[in-house]
Amino acid sequence: MGIARSDVKFSSGGLDCAAWLYRPEGEDPLPLVVMAHGFSCTREMRLDAYAERFCAAGLGVLVFDYRHFGASAGEPRQLLDLKKQHADYHAAVEYARALDWVDPDRVAVFGTSFSGGHVLLVAARDPRIAALVSQCPATDGLASLRRMTTVNIAKTMLAGLRDQLGALAGRAPRYMPAVGPPGSFAAMSTPDAQPGFQAMLPAATRWENRVAARIALRVARYRPGRAAARIACPALFCVCDRDAICPAEPTVKFAAAAPRGEVKRYPVGHFEIYVGDAWERAVADQTEFLVRHLVAPPAMPRAAA
Repeated sequence: MGIARSDVKFSSGGLDCAAWLYRPEGEDPLPLVVMAHGFSCTREMRLDAYAERFCAAGLGVLVFDYRHFGASAGEPRQLLDLKKQHADYHAAVEYARALDWVDPDRVAVFGTSFSGGHVLLVAARDPRIAALVSQCPATDGLASLRRMTTVNIAKTMLAGLRDQLGALAGRAPRYMPAVGPPGSFAAMSTPDAQPGFQAMLPAATRWENRVAARIALRVARYRPGRAAARIACPALFCVCDRDAICPAEPTVKFAAAAPRGEVKRYPVGHFEIYVGDAWERAVADQTEFLVRHLVAPPAMPRAAA
């Protein structure tokens, strides 16, 4: 199948979100998957590879950057606001449903890492979502926080408090690194974090290794996995068993509560699922799941009169 990608924009909170829109060959109306990346990440960090695979299978795809990140509008830059990111997903879904070649009842959502948690809340709040894929998801912020060293927890919390107080006083954000080597001050500093990010980055990127530190005050209380029980649509959870960022077991427990949940487990770390053989296995599973639930089955031939 041919793949056509165009640059589009949609409005969220009065600002433009930049997106790639992939339209596959096929007769209208077509299904579509809405995608966004994880903590501090931008769309060009391997989401295009997923989109191309989905599009080749007959699925439209909308891949967007959140407000304040990448090619999207929003000041200050690198502001990770949970409510705004949820709103951006909902706005993207509504934009997709309004496209003249899209079936509004066959729009799905895909999230990975931090956004793997986002899509659970989005689907729980929107019963029209047709399916979701949640890859190596951040379902339990407290469980993720426990994977950090005590020193790094203290540093990130202090930075978050300073940034939040500064925001209340109208000052510019205080930033912290999104990723760094083990032992460094960063939101993610596991041994696989920095090389994992480097493996996803293209030669030219809008990604910046910083995020407004106030998000550190909110991570522990962010437990979107609890929304799984309220998700009516088919839900695929792709879990990394050796995940040092988003522990596997809380996600598996939450997934068991999803009425139509399916779990695929991979013997890899958090960042390995984005590249190589692990990616090939995961994207094949995700494509099969999405096609199974979004692509209409062929019409049955009518019996002879």
